[in-house]
Amino acid sequence: MRTRHLLIVYHTQSGNTGRLAEAAWRGATDDEVTDVEVRMIRASDAGPDDLLWADALLLGTPENFGYMSGGMKDFLDRTFYPVEGKIQSLPYAIFISAGNDGTGAIRAIHRIANGYPFSEVQEPIVAKGPPTEEHLARCRELGMALAVGLEARIF
Repeated sequence: MRTRHLLIVYHTQSGNTGRLAEAAWRGATDDEVTDVEVRMIRASDAGPDDLLWADALLLGTPENFGYMSGGMKDFLDRTFYPVEGKIQSLPYAIFISAGNDGTGAIRAIHRIANGYPFSEVQEPIVAKGPPTEEHLARCRELGMALAVGLEARIF
C-alpha cells in the first residue's frame, strides 16, 4: 500500500496560527506515525497540486473580522475550480486562532468545504487569544489523530 499524504495549509500574520500549525505538524510527524508524509504550507504558497496530492487536509486560519483570513479564503478560491471533480470526499479538520469565538470562521469554512467536497473528521479547535500550552497540545493531538487515521486507513 502506498504512503498516505496529509496536507497542512495555514495562514498567519501575528504568528499565533503558525504556532498552532507547527504543533499539528509535530503531532502528524510523531515517531509513532510511520507511513504518512506531511506537507505544511502557507496558504499563499499552496495550490491545486497540493490538494490533489493530499489524502487528508488540516486548515489553520486566524479569525479576522469574524471570518477566516483573506489568505485562507484566497487559497480556497484559487484551488476550487482546478480540483473540481478531481478529488473525492477529502477528510479535513480546522484549527483557528481567534480573538472572538471563531464561529464565523468555522461557518465560512464549512460552507466552502461542502462544495469541494471536504468531509470534516474532527471537531474544530479554537484557540481564543494567544495560544496556550493546552491549545498547542490539542493541535498536536489533532495532527496525530489525522495522521494515525490515514495510516490505519480509517479515512
